[in-house]
Amino acid sequence: MPPPTPVNDTGRLNNGTAPDSSDSVQPPKTVMFTDQTPDEHKNIDVCKQYMSIAYSPQANTGASSVAHLCHPDSWFWSPSTFPGCETPMDYAESHSHVMASVTDLHIVRYDQCFAKNGHVLLRYTAEGNFNGKPYLGIEANGNHAEWSAAAIFEVEDGKIRSFTKDWDQKNMQIKLGWAPVNESDNPRWNIEALRKPEEARRKT
Repeated sequence: MPPPTPVNDTGRLNNGTAPDSSDSVQPPKTVMFTDQTPDEHKNIDVCKQYMSIAYSPQANTGASSVAHLCHPDSWFWSPSTFPGCETPMDYAESHSHVMASVTDLHIVRYDQCFAKNGHVLLRYTAEGNFNGKPYLGIEANGNHAEWSAAAIFEVEDGKIRSFTKDWDQKNMQIKLGWAPVNESDNPRWNIEALRKPEEARRKT
């Protein structure tokens, strides 16, 4: 069974630019998926709709942008990377501030996507350039970053009940220059190794 037809998951063109009204935007492809029931397909679609807004610099104007997709008492969990965010709406609000600095941030692809009953896993790759507003006092430098993350959702009655996020924060922040480190041969901290992980993996 093919994966569900996703909505526009980024609001961006393949080259990372914002579309105009005449452009046909292609959503990120899903690489790994499995057979799902019709209800599981619907749950995946709800979560991808949420992600399409949360990861769109145009569509995400804050918490209210995603409120219609979430239960009012829904919860969010990612305390080490998004402290202070307690709901999926809080996350959208916080992410809108990140995208003010990384103005072309978008999801490249869904690496893995599957659902079981009311649970949905979206593991994805995202990218963007630090070309917008200063981030925590750091001026834009044009640096590019690509990173991976996982979004684990619970969907109930067609709306998001919970959202747990895990992502490679260090990788993203070092590449963008948000967490500068001294030069090191250790691939865990070497910026070139982080930019080209497959090459670094073969060397170690």
